[in-house]
Amino acid sequence: MKRILITSAIPYVAGVKHLGNLVGSMLPADIFARYCRSRGYDTLAICATDEHGAPVELAALEEGMPVAEYAAKWHAVQKALGDRFSLSWDNFGRSSSAQNHELTLHFARALWKNGLLELRTTKQAYSATDGRFLPDRYVIGTCPHCGYDRARGDQCENCTRVLDAVDLIHPRSAVSGAQDIEIRDATHLFLKQSQFADRLRAWIDSHKTDWPPLVTSIAYKWLDEGLHDRGITRDLEWGIPVPDDIAGGALKGKVFYVWFDAPIEYIAATKEWADKNGKGDAWKDWWFGDAAKDVTYWEFMGKDNVPFHTIIFPAMEMGTGEPWHLVDRLKGFNYLNYDGGKFSTSGKRGIFMDKALDVAPADYWRYYLIANAPESSDSNFTWEQFAGIINKDLADVLGNFVNRVTKFCVARFDGVVPGEGDYGEDEQALVAEMDRRVAAYAEFMENAEFRKAMGEMRAIWVAGNEYMTRAAPWTHIKTDRARAAVGVRMGLNLIHQFAHLLWPVMPDFAKTIHECIQPVGYRGGVIPFPGAPMLELLNDLTPGQPIKAPEVLVAKISEDQIAEWKAQFGGGAA
Repeated sequence: MKRILITSAIPYVAGVKHLGNLVGSMLPADIFARYCRSRGYDTLAICATDEHGAPVELAALEEGMPVAEYAAKWHAVQKALGDRFSLSWDNFGRSSSAQNHELTLHFARALWKNGLLELRTTKQAYSATDGRFLPDRYVIGTCPHCGYDRARGDQCENCTRVLDAVDLIHPRSAVSGAQDIEIRDATHLFLKQSQFADRLRAWIDSHKTDWPPLVTSIAYKWLDEGLHDRGITRDLEWGIPVPDDIAGGALKGKVFYVWFDAPIEYIAATKEWADKNGKGDAWKDWWFGDAAKDVTYWEFMGKDNVPFHTIIFPAMEMGTGEPWHLVDRLKGFNYLNYDGGKFSTSGKRGIFMDKALDVAPADYWRYYLIANAPESSDSNFTWEQFAGIINKDLADVLGNFVNRVTKFCVARFDGVVPGEGDYGEDEQALVAEMDRRVAAYAEFMENAEFRKAMGEMRAIWVAGNEYMTRAAPWTHIKTDRARAAVGVRMGLNLIHQFAHLLWPVMPDFAKTIHECIQPVGYRGGVIPFPGAPMLELLNDLTPGQPIKAPEVLVAKISEDQIAEWKAQFGGGAA
């Protein structure tokens, strides 16, 4: 049995995530996990909230909450929204967990022992009013490049230039607003990342055929520009404290940088899963040593996270000298833009996960987003495109097929699968086409090529509609009941298989139509992938078996609704 470990880039705990965050990591990871479960693979899917770092402290300060309470509140919100979007993690952990504290210290101590961490003195902003060194994000000032007066000490939001806090003009504290900023010497711990360049390049070379060009190009760019040693501690109150046995206590009061402990949370969240379920050290079977050698480890993330997962985290794993399982398949995504521009929380522009569910069911979003996933380039969300795909693919092609076949069966065959007649040449040709298309769909899903997989899915629905138009049972029922029965029986069996193929992408929709076609056979959970040849599967339903017609499956989106949503969420020239 295949063993598949799946992680999604862990979302920052602050606030509700927008649709670009969803389609850039969490949704494709879930669809792939569901597909793997449907194939019977031993599958473990892990995610978490990323809870440390300066932005979380600042956001908590703005809300007037203790940072631990703030993180707990937003973790619960993000977990609830993930559940509403049917994100089926085996564990949705927290980077502030005891397990992540333990493992982060384990990694740091191993790297220190191996001589791969060292103390260095750097220049850093200090506020006498605040009585503390300020991390880059805690310093605000005027950008020296574009003149924007609210640039952060790490990056200017206006011109996107990467900055250093010492470069800002008229710097001030983001905590107190104080302008008494001094530049002082500060001591921090650095990871000797530069020592891993050759080893990382050889490792990345070994994955050139497994990873998409987007991922390898970013990884090679970092290597070609030269790897720099990386500071891994910060002057913050919220985080994982540096222990005294590292650097002889010279870093008292400092915490590990969020990008040091965050990727370790993938392992820690797996340990959380084992601890919650009484599985002891079963987490090691996925991550460590010989027990994990038969695991294929998949990571899903947006392109901005690729350097951390192809360079920094692998270097950390290698540097321990321990047999941690490095990623095998890394699926990177480009950005989803909103109507020609960026999503903006402050500008109230774009649609976020909570509001999206007020507009349409989760399955509409899951299908639309994955069918238009930004795999090869950035993609652009528009309300017109969203409405067009829902109306055409889901309402006209899929929903209409399910409704007309089931309703005709209820009306003319007493709501049971008809048994009269035998499949002929047209049915045999359809079976052959389905065999080809389902095999192609499976191959694309195995390789997480989602847009191609959704293209095959839609082609399968179209083939079913074209067959039903040729079979025309509503015409033949008047003169040849057996011939009409053949068309209806084939149509019902097609609907049954649509549910099996759909489940990874639209689980609620698949459950609804599966229960209409095979009410006795569905008990919740996984709807398995079609495994037998199509000739057998398209004879799967038993003549005389009861079926029912569902209510309207997909409500079409009107032009008035599009106009309303564009006004509400910002669109067009906004």
